[in-house]
Amino acid sequence: MKKTLYFIISLCILIVSCDRRSTDRGYSYLPDMQESQAYKTYSENPNFSDSMTLRTPVEGTIPRGIIPYPLKKTDEDLKLAGQKYFNPLEYNAENLAKGKLQFERFCAQCHGELGDGQGFLYTSKKYAFPPANLTLEKTINRPDGELFHIISVGQNIMGAHASQISQEDRWRIIMHIRKDLQKNPD
Repeated sequence: MKKTLYFIISLCILIVSCDRRSTDRGYSYLPDMQESQAYKTYSENPNFSDSMTLRTPVEGTIPRGIIPYPLKKTDEDLKLAGQKYFNPLEYNAENLAKGKLQFERFCAQCHGELGDGQGFLYTSKKYAFPPANLTLEKTINRPDGELFHIISVGQNIMGAHASQISQEDRWRIIMHIRKDLQKNPD
């Protein structure tokens, strides 16, 4: 008797739960949440005094995963970076491979695959100013911190790459330059 009753109750629940209108979401107890008035990113918005939907971040806001680089594009800060910053990553095959990949993505078109300053943008005459030759004694003798600084904020007409390349990948690129392009045994 009990088994039959459980079977009938289960069958009733199953039948009631089946609905031919699969797109119907049922009853809405908070319709203002279900059908909220959304504003497009660049549309006007009467809820703010400047009528802009897109809000600027609060001053001093730092994006997730980004550590701000405090030094500026000056010769003094270049020397300071050389004294203050050292590569925190371990020289291993994985870091070197990632450094090579990042170098190919961001640096090779100007500096060349061999780091000799003969990248496609220069050899094709699309870029009139020769990029730095990373295999010369001048670059070999620079501390890693100076190279990190140059990649981060730029130098001469080279632009800053801090917004495009993570800090870890900048250090990996330096590893690749040292080990693979400059043939540094360290």
